[in-house]
Amino acid sequence: MNTQLRRTVIAGNWKMNKTPSETTAFIKELAPCVADATCDVVCCVPYVCLQNAIEAAKGTNIKIGAQNIHFEPKGAYTGEIAADMLNDLGVEYVIIGHSERRQYFAETDETCNKKVLAALAAGLKVILCVGEHKEQRLQGVTNELVGMQTKIALQNVKAEDLKNVIIAYEPVWAIGTGLTATAEQADETNGAVRAAVADVYGKDVAETVTIQYGGSMNAGNADELLAKYHVDGGLIGGASLKVPDFTSIVKSASK
Repeated sequence: MNTQLRRTVIAGNWKMNKTPSETTAFIKELAPCVADATCDVVCCVPYVCLQNAIEAAKGTNIKIGAQNIHFEPKGAYTGEIAADMLNDLGVEYVIIGHSERRQYFAETDETCNKKVLAALAAGLKVILCVGEHKEQRLQGVTNELVGMQTKIALQNVKAEDLKNVIIAYEPVWAIGTGLTATAEQADETNGAVRAAVADVYGKDVAETVTIQYGGSMNAGNADELLAKYHVDGGLIGGASLKVPDFTSIVKSASK
């Protein structure tokens, strides 16, 4: 982390977990545990839980995010949610391009770009996910791949809008598997993402962009990962569903 240049953000991605009532209970339990955090704390919850999360988080330092949006503002897209709908509800963040969305729902770098532009236009903050499969890491193309994903997803995004973009490097082989990139691997790849941003926007701008690590960050490895220069927080999966574990990671990011 480099807290002088950029904000540290710990965001929980709940995926398809917790009911609305469970969400209310969780946020109320979490709030006093992270009240003194010096990093930003975000919970990205299922659509049906957003209203409960927003209500429960009122008066706290916890921000609420969604896990996906559609890139069109409205229309005949059954089952989809537009960025303006989330903004009107009081949502502040949205995850875009998670590997599970790419894998199961055929999202591409191009559709991610459309979603990033739609989210920013609606006033949302973006958590943009990039990452490689195990085969691609073994092939030695990780840095090129995440650089390409980053550049495509940020096409036509203005430099001044990058203040509302967080990039999360999530090695696909480490999501939900219990495997974790070493702190050195995470720092190197996050650095490659930052270099890709620098190619487009310049080094000074790139140094201000928050780049998280996601992929089985937990209470046991958070200190080591967050100590690295290019790791500015985490996008947390399983550990974000347990108040003690998530609190521990937030405390690591607040040191």
